[in-house]
Order: sequence, then structure tokens, then C-alpha cells
Amino acid sequence: MVNTVGSYENKNWQKRWIPIKKNLIVSPVQRSFIIGSLLGDGTMWLGEGAVNANFKVEQGLVQKDYVFWKYEILKSLVFTEPKISFRYDNNGRRYPKSWWFRTIRHPLLTEIFRRFYLQSGFRCGRKIVPRDIENDLSPLALAVWVMDDGSYSKGKIDISTYSFSLEEVKFLQEIFARKFGVKMLFFKDRDKGYRMYANVEETKKLIQTIYPYIIPTMMYKIGFRNPVTTSRHSSGELSVTG
Repeated sequence: MVNTVGSYENKNWQKRWIPIKKNLIVSPVQRSFIIGSLLGDGTMWLGEGAVNANFKVEQGLVQKDYVFWKYEILKSLVFTEPKISFRYDNNGRRYPKSWWFRTIRHPLLTEIFRRFYLQSGFRCGRKIVPRDIENDLSPLALAVWVMDDGSYSKGKIDISTYSFSLEEVKFLQEIFARKFGVKMLFFKDRDKGYRMYANVEETKKLIQTIYPYIIPTMMYKIGFRNPVTTSRHSSGELSVTG
């Protein structure tokens, strides 16, 4: 379903942005991407006193290609291109830390934010798994989640689910089995939280589901050591179609 803005308008929007923001949509591809990324590394923020939320992408310097792939998907919701974030060491020297960008604040993003974050007044709590997540968990969303928070070793994929409770992890297991026919297991990673994983046979099923959406530089996340280049990936088709 494509969301349209219609009558959304906010007195805090700069006048030059109003025509743009009023006509924005969140496409099915963008929505699926955001859902997958929120299960992974993506974050949303609704600051104290803010009316609407935005979505932020930040990855390490070596993931530049991945960040720009994400940017191309969300480009219509972003007014500035990805940039490098800098930090300072103990001697006061500045060094590059990561690539990042954020979307504009918008009511359509706020709707997603309220599903994924516990709130108490203006304070944002931890990320949660919405009870209706199954409706949004597409193969593209799974692929983004694995590219964000997955790892591959000895023929098996595991996914960080540190942010989620044991009940939520079990709920996600049910969805994987019911919607994708993939049986996921989990283990407790010391005091960090839980990680879900698939055994060798189930990993093969998972790869079949998400392979078309994995970009070349992230193929190592599903066991391909060298980037795979195909016309479909290199054309950027998956970034802009829905």
C-alpha cells in the first residue's frame, strides 16, 4: 500500500519545504526497506518537542557502497546526500568514523516510528517487534536485515536480535517458519541478548529467498567471498522499483 500525505502540514516546516513534504509518499519499496533496517541497524528519532520522526542510516567507512545504495532507495525522503561523520581522538585529532544520512521528519515516518519504539512521554524506549510485522516482512526487508545485522560462518547465517526480548525472538521464529518456510533457532550470547540462526539446510532456503536483493559488496553476508556482479544488481533496479 502506498501512503500519501494529502493534508499533512506542520507550522514548523520551512515554507520552501511545504510543497515538497505535502506531496511525498513512502513507496512499497521504501517502506519494506525501512522495516528491514529497523529490525537491523536503522534508527528513528523523535526528539523532545519534535512533532515528527526521521530515519537515520549510519555505517562504517568500509560500507560506503551500502550506504549509497540505501540513499538511492530513500532519496525522495532525503534532502542531503550521505556524508562522513568525524570524531576526535584523545589528542584532539579529527578522524573519519562513518558514512551517514538522515531523512526529513514527516508524519508518514512517525507512523512507522510509533509501531517500532516504546514511548513514555517524549522519551524513546527500546525498539520492539510490532505484532503486525508479518504483513511488512518481505524478502527485501529480510535481505536488508541480513545485510545490516547478519553474519555467515560455516554454511550458516545468524542474525543479531540483541534489541529484542525472548518473547519477540520466538515470535519472529514463528513468522520465518510460517511466511518463508525457514526454521530459525536462537541462542543466548552471554549478556548481550539473543541471536537467531539457521542451520546449514535452512540457511540455503533463506539465501534463496533473499539472494535477489543482496547487493554485490554485501554478498559475503550470505557466503560469497567475492562480490557478485549481475546486470540486475549493478543497474540499481531493486533500489527504485516496487
